[in-house]
Amino acid sequence: MAEILFYHLERQPLEKVLPNLLERSLARQWRATVQASGEERLKALDDHLWTYSDDSFLPHGTDRDTDAATQPVVLTLREHNPNASAIRFLVDGAPLPADASAYERICVLFDGQDQDALMQARAQWRQAKEAGHALAYWQQDETGRWQKKA
Repeated sequence: MAEILFYHLERQPLEKVLPNLLERSLARQWRATVQASGEERLKALDDHLWTYSDDSFLPHGTDRDTDAATQPVVLTLREHNPNASAIRFLVDGAPLPADASAYERICVLFDGQDQDALMQARAQWRQAKEAGHALAYWQQDETGRWQKKA
């Protein structure tokens, strides 16, 4: 069973949090897949990961690239695992994969200021719990540090 982590974004936007989590994943020698739910978000993330920091970037591609299977990070709108990743990030309400056990870890990142996103994350939590996955809920404290709440 996959470990599924829910990240409740309240103090920092996705564009700040995701690169850090991807860097940590790559440091573990894990390949990663990021699934968005819309073409505009996918394009914005693709651009952002090249420019989010003055001193680094995250090597990545999209599942449309011919070399997607060799990329350490792949951005997609679909449920497949194009680069045999160990970790999958779901953003903007992307659904849990049908075969979550294909991953070591799945991270659901959701906007804590968006009521629809909160409701969807709660539904995904129930779905993952019913499937028997190990779950964790992370929320940022006042200083921006992640605190495990459940």
